[in-house]
Amino acid sequence: MRRAPALSFLLVTVFLDLLSLGLIVPIVPALLTAVTGDASDAVRWSGLLGSTYGLLQFVVAPLLGQLSDRYGRRPVLLTSLTCLGVDWLAHAISPDPWTLLIFHALAGACAGTNTVVNAYVADVTGPRGRARAYALIGAAFSCGFVAGPTIGGLLGAVDVRLPFFAAAALCFTNVAYGWFVLPESRPGDRTTPLTLRTANPVAALTAVLRRPTLGRLAHARLYSDIARMIHQSTWAFYLTTQFTWSTTHIGLVMATAALSGALYQSTAVAPIINRLGTKKAAVSGALLTAASLAGTAFTTTPAQLYTMQAVAILSSFGTAASQSWISATARPSEQGTTQGALTAIGAIAETLVPITAAAAFAWSLTHATPGLPFAAAAALTAASALLLSTTDRVPAHK
Repeated sequence: MRRAPALSFLLVTVFLDLLSLGLIVPIVPALLTAVTGDASDAVRWSGLLGSTYGLLQFVVAPLLGQLSDRYGRRPVLLTSLTCLGVDWLAHAISPDPWTLLIFHALAGACAGTNTVVNAYVADVTGPRGRARAYALIGAAFSCGFVAGPTIGGLLGAVDVRLPFFAAAALCFTNVAYGWFVLPESRPGDRTTPLTLRTANPVAALTAVLRRPTLGRLAHARLYSDIARMIHQSTWAFYLTTQFTWSTTHIGLVMATAALSGALYQSTAVAPIINRLGTKKAAVSGALLTAASLAGTAFTTTPAQLYTMQAVAILSSFGTAASQSWISATARPSEQGTTQGALTAIGAIAETLVPITAAAAFAWSLTHATPGLPFAAAAALTAASALLLSTTDRVPAHK
């Protein structure tokens, strides 16, 4: 098996996935305003598009994971990338929001990139090399997050639809690259069950949560995903309120943190995990994240905030360790199914948390406690660390 080209393709896939998404982030408000003709309607449609995407991802993600176990990773991954490219192309040419809704729902239903990439990494790496691979995936994620909005803002200044054409081109280019370069990591197993019952997202989640070790890891992932989405949903608003920073200042701070994180993940994370061990690294990373969130809730100066960001970057080894732990706990024949269930867990957080977090942040402003959502996120992350610390470390499946 040509593992080096496979891992290279996965890194390129994650980078381009985030790059294409980042390209359109600064432009979505302008596009929806142009399509709907009204700024308030644009906000409502933006929320509807996001929730629809998350809902469809929740419904279909377990099925995509099972399909990758049954028929192989390669066809599911290439299909997911193709659907995403079609979605961005629809954004570029659609004359009305209903067309956008239909194609964005399709993209949500095909959003199996993270599911298959994580399963693929588990296929082609051994237990000791897995932490490094997941750290590199995280670094590619960060690089795409930095480059996308910057390039998207420049292209959007030329034409509001141009970033969507660029994002679609990147997706289709990656599909073509994968078609010729990406080897299959694991032949499909036709004995993998594929029924309406097993494809049911609730049943898939229940099956994972009932497993003694895997269930505890999945619960810990849910808590950390909710905390992550609270942070993501309120971060820019918090900086604007607490420090009256401009959007340019916020973007520069976020880009600097992302670049620093990418460098750290690509060089230091794997040695830290190998030295501490998977379980201790996962717990330590979660505790550091909780400390960073708690500290952010009570920051009053930019220097304090930068310190908390540095702690957050340092804690990122916990994410790679947790993912390695999960993949080692799942059997080789169920990596896709397990990752699909975890993607569904993330989709639940992405669908429900932004609305709830926004309401909580608005309430906290009226009571002069803007850091309250971050304190709640810290408590959830601490609960995740407690679950991880009391979970047995099981031997990796061969």
